Formats: sequence, C-alpha cells, structure tokens
Amino acid sequence: MMSDYIVRATAADAQIRAFACTMRDSVEAARQAHNTSPVITAGLGRLLSAGAMMGSMLKGEEDLLTLQIKGDGPVKGLTVTADSQGHVKGYPIVPDVILPANAMGKLDVAGAVGPGTLTVIKDMGLKEPYSGQVELQTGEIAEDITYYFAASEQVPSCVGLGVLMERDNTVKQAGGFIVQLMPFAEEEVIQKLEENIQGLKSVTTMLDEGSSPEQILGIVLDGLDLQVTDTMPAAFRCDCSRERVERALISIGRRELQDMIDEGKEIEVNCQFCGKQYRFQVEDLQGLYERAKRD
Repeated sequence: MMSDYIVRATAADAQIRAFACTMRDSVEAARQAHNTSPVITAGLGRLLSAGAMMGSMLKGEEDLLTLQIKGDGPVKGLTVTADSQGHVKGYPIVPDVILPANAMGKLDVAGAVGPGTLTVIKDMGLKEPYSGQVELQTGEIAEDITYYFAASEQVPSCVGLGVLMERDNTVKQAGGFIVQLMPFAEEEVIQKLEENIQGLKSVTTMLDEGSSPEQILGIVLDGLDLQVTDTMPAAFRCDCSRERVERALISIGRRELQDMIDEGKEIEVNCQFCGKQYRFQVEDLQGLYERAKRD
C-alpha cells in the first residue's frame, strides 16, 4: 500500500487528462518541519498537493516547478517546489497564523492569504525558466490554480484540493485532483463533466469516506470512460545538504565571510524548506573563506 501517491489518467478518448493525489504523510511532514498552525497547514497542504500533481505534468527528469503565493494576509506567502518524480517541499513565510473559522465554519485559508498573486515557475533547463503570474481569485488555492490554467496556459481545468485536520491538529487527510479538457474536447463531453462537477462532494469528504485517488477520478469522470495510465509515489522531500549551504555561504562573498569570522561565533543556517539546521564553527568559516579566495 503506497502511502502518498499521484495517479495520472485520461478519459473520453483522451479528450480529458486527469490527475489525483493523496498527500496526508507529505503534508504532515511539512506541518512538523514548520510547526504550522491549522489554517497554514491547510493552505500549505493544498499548495503541496497542487504542486505534486503539476510537477507530474513535467516531461524532463531535471524539470522543476515552483508555485509561489504572495498575499497581503498574515501568512504573507507560501512557496512550494516540486519535481517530475513526485517529490515536493514547501514553506510558509509566517507559520503560526491563528484565525477564526470562515463563514462556512472552515479553516479560513483565504483570510490567511489575503489578496495577492500566484506565480508558477517552470524550470526546464532552458536559459530562461517559464513564468506565469495571475491575481489570486479567492485565496482558497484550488480556484486560483484553476484560474492560472485558464489565463496562463489556456487550458480549461477543474481543480479540487483539500486538507482535513484531526482534533490534535495533525493532518487527517490531504489531496486533490486536476481535470483538464483538451482543445478537441467535444461539447457532450464538456457537458457531462460539468454535470459531474456540479454534484461533487469536497475532496476532504471523499478522502475521509475512504476514496482513493483512482476512486475520486472515477467519481469526477463518471460515465466518461476513465483510463488510469500511471501511478507514482509522492513524498515531502528536501534536497538540502551541507555542501549546498557551503556553496551558498561562499557565494555571499569574502567580505561577509570575513565579518562572520571576525565575530568569532559559530553560525547556524536553517533550510527554509525543511527547517534542518547546519552549524558552522569559526574554523569552518575560515575554510570556506580560503575556498572563496581560490574560486
């Protein structure tokens, strides 16, 4: 039994392509890494789920996707990076926002995010990464990603994302789906899909009732001849390392390194994405200074 995984599928003779994922363990790992409040866990978890699925749309092994939300709300921003193999990582700028429930009695992700922008950056090894930016429509994230696909990529899509918390504020369920119409989709296919979406339960309800990603797509694409093409594991994974941090420290320049050495104290560098701490003693910094001189 794979814990977190992504399903890729087509339907209606490839007039529709679809993705769905279950991401509980990954979102829980992110919650633990950043000690997030429930509303931030929900927002980051939705973005991690979207990132995992959008990452799986990338073609190349080295391709990377970054989703960046910047808002005027108290969280200030959320960033998620995903590769094409189901690995995601992400962080909030302010992890501990506490807000009252919204009018529906749900975690107020839109209130935490506020008005702002969603930027999608795809780094496919070309000189310039592709970047598309849209204004946030609701700040609830699923609608914002739907709008991004329509406005930036001209792909009509339906996106559902959800995170459900346990009473002890750990993650109970997380995941989502993305369903996209191809340019040659016929009118009756579009109509059938719209009908299915009208009566749809929330992602968290479907997951909590025990639906797998395959079953969620079966519900969304009922009567449209769903064909699952591929399943891949997904996981919260950070690729930070001491070597990378050393390179980053060297890149800030010799003068800054000399200032740190002159202070005579060890420094601690934390990875934004996973919270891991890297400590450097004064002699470590002197070694890096020597390397910076050689470079």
